[in-house]
Amino acid sequence: MRLVVQNDKKPRTGRVRRTARARVDLAALAVAALAAGCAQPDAPADPPRAPGAPAGPAHGAQRLQAPAARALDSYASRLRAAHRARVAAAQRWGLRRVPLTPPAPPEEKPRITARAGFEVDGQEELDLPPVFTTVPTRERVVFLTIDDGQEKDPAFLRMMRELEIPYTVFLSDYLIKDDYGYFRAVQEDGVTLNNHTLHHPYLPGLSYEQQRREICDMQDVMREQFGKRPRLFRPPYGNYNRDTLRAARSCGITHAPIWNEEVFVDHWEYREGDQRLHPGDIVLTHFRGRDDWQGTMPDMIRRFLDKVTAEGYAVARLEDYL
Repeated sequence: MRLVVQNDKKPRTGRVRRTARARVDLAALAVAALAAGCAQPDAPADPPRAPGAPAGPAHGAQRLQAPAARALDSYASRLRAAHRARVAAAQRWGLRRVPLTPPAPPEEKPRITARAGFEVDGQEELDLPPVFTTVPTRERVVFLTIDDGQEKDPAFLRMMRELEIPYTVFLSDYLIKDDYGYFRAVQEDGVTLNNHTLHHPYLPGLSYEQQRREICDMQDVMREQFGKRPRLFRPPYGNYNRDTLRAARSCGITHAPIWNEEVFVDHWEYREGDQRLHPGDIVLTHFRGRDDWQGTMPDMIRRFLDKVTAEGYAVARLEDYL
């Protein structure tokens, strides 16, 4: 049985808003408003009616123009207000630039397969969850994922809410069970909570049944505490074998994303030799603070956003592409 180990990782001790869809809906409203208001821009006045003639649907175009104008003005006002709020939030949190807005989610989801060299025996035959580091897309987007749950920083939640930055979370029960409420607040912001095992062990060192308990019992915890069993699972340290993926599949896991870059409060680490971001890259970081880093989670998010924005990338929601 082939073991897949992430050699660049060492064991640690230790709101997505619905704004994209809202922008699409508002854009559709604006188009409809423009179409209604401009359908007959030069329609002549109705001719005089003969005495006793029945009234027709006179001035229909004029009645349409006012609602259309109001809808378009409302849409524009909302855009201006949203932009002002985003600029203000970027300034408040010390960003160099306003984060870019991601494109609308793809109507047709890309086909996700295991990254070459990251497959296990029976990968396709057994329909095992693919392990991947990048989502196939030409859009200049990256995906922020945050692991474990050790640090529970209220300032981080405020920052992500105000900036409206999407992210995806992978949780380990032994680190979150002292404050499930913090992660319910994360979930209320629209963030998807996913499986990172009960105790964050080195899974390839365990038997199939032991691995299954770590993964499937965490599924039960997620259902009990957060209302649903996740579809996404990230093996601790990025290390796994065939039994890991078999166990994950047996309890409802469909995808096993890992990462192509990792961001810390003071530096980045890269999987690829070119040391660059690429469209669709998954970026890893952790719930960590001053006990482990020379800074806070908002400091880390500032570093992350300043880099991706400067390089022309927006942060998109991973689940929208799966």
